[in-house]
Amino acid sequence: MSTTTPPVSAGTSPKAPAIPAGTLARKKLSKPWASLAAIVLAVLWTIPTFGLLVSSFRPERAIKTTGWWTFFSDPQVTLANYEKVLASEGANALFPYFVNSFIIVIPAVVIPMTLATLASYAIAWIDFKGRDVLFVAIFALQIVPIQVTLIPLLTLFVDLGIAGEFASMWLAHSTFALPLAIFLLHNFMREIPRELIEAARVDGAGHVKILFSVLLPLLAPALAAFGIFQFLWVWNDLLVGLVFGGSENRPITVALSNLAGTRGTAWHLLSAGAFVSIIVPLVVFLSLQRYFVKGLLAGGLKG
Repeated sequence: MSTTTPPVSAGTSPKAPAIPAGTLARKKLSKPWASLAAIVLAVLWTIPTFGLLVSSFRPERAIKTTGWWTFFSDPQVTLANYEKVLASEGANALFPYFVNSFIIVIPAVVIPMTLATLASYAIAWIDFKGRDVLFVAIFALQIVPIQVTLIPLLTLFVDLGIAGEFASMWLAHSTFALPLAIFLLHNFMREIPRELIEAARVDGAGHVKILFSVLLPLLAPALAAFGIFQFLWVWNDLLVGLVFGGSENRPITVALSNLAGTRGTAWHLLSAGAFVSIIVPLVVFLSLQRYFVKGLLAGGLKG
C-alpha cells in the first residue's frame, strides 16, 4: 500500500505552528523600543525619590525657600536633619517610633504566616465536609475593604482592654493578611505531588510530621514571598497604626505624618525621616526579591 500526500491548492500554504503567548510576549518585551520605554519609566519614577534624597541633606532654610534642583547651582549640605530625626529624645525624634515599627512588624508577619500554614495544609490535604466552600469564602475575604472593619475591630479591642496596645495592631494586621496568605500557601501546597504525601503516610508519618518534616522545607519560597509582602505592607502602613496605635507605640509612618504638624512647623524633616523609614524595607526587598518572585509565581503556574 502506498500513501500519497494530498496536493496543496494554489494560493494556500501549510498552517504554521502556534507560538505560545509567553514566547510572543517575551519577544515583544525584549525589543529595543520596549527596553527604552522601561528605562524612561524607571527614570521618571526615580526622579522624585532622588529629589527627596537631595532635600534630606539641605539646610532647613534652603528646603523651605527653594526647590531641590537648585542644589546643583547652590550646593549646601548638612546632616542636621538626620541628627534631629534619629535622636532618641525630642519633639521630632523618630528613633523610638522606628523601634516601634520593628515591634509591630515582626509579630504581624509571624502570626499570619504560622496560622496560614496550618490552615492551608488542612484545606489542601485533609478531606472534610465543606472544604471547598471554606476555601472560596476565605478567598472572597480578600475583596473586603479594610475600612469597613475598623470600627468593629476597634470596638472589640476596647471591650478586650487592648485598644492602643501593640497587641491590637498585631491582631489587626494578622486578620487582614490571613486571606491572602492562605490563598498563596494553599496554591503552592496543591502543586506538591500527592505521591510524596502518600509515601510519608506509608512510612507512618502523621499530619504534624508530614507538615513540618516534608512540606515545610518545600514551602520556603512561598513563605518568603508572603513574608516579604506582609513585611512591606505592615512597615508602610499608616491607617492601622493611626487607628489602633496609642500615643507611645505608634509606628514610624504615623510619626512621619505628624512631623509637619497642623501648620507645617517641621515639614523640612520629612525628607530625612522618609529615608530613615525607607531603608529597612528597601534592604529586605533587595536581599530577598528572588524568593518573592519565585514564591508568587509558584502558586499560579503549572508544569
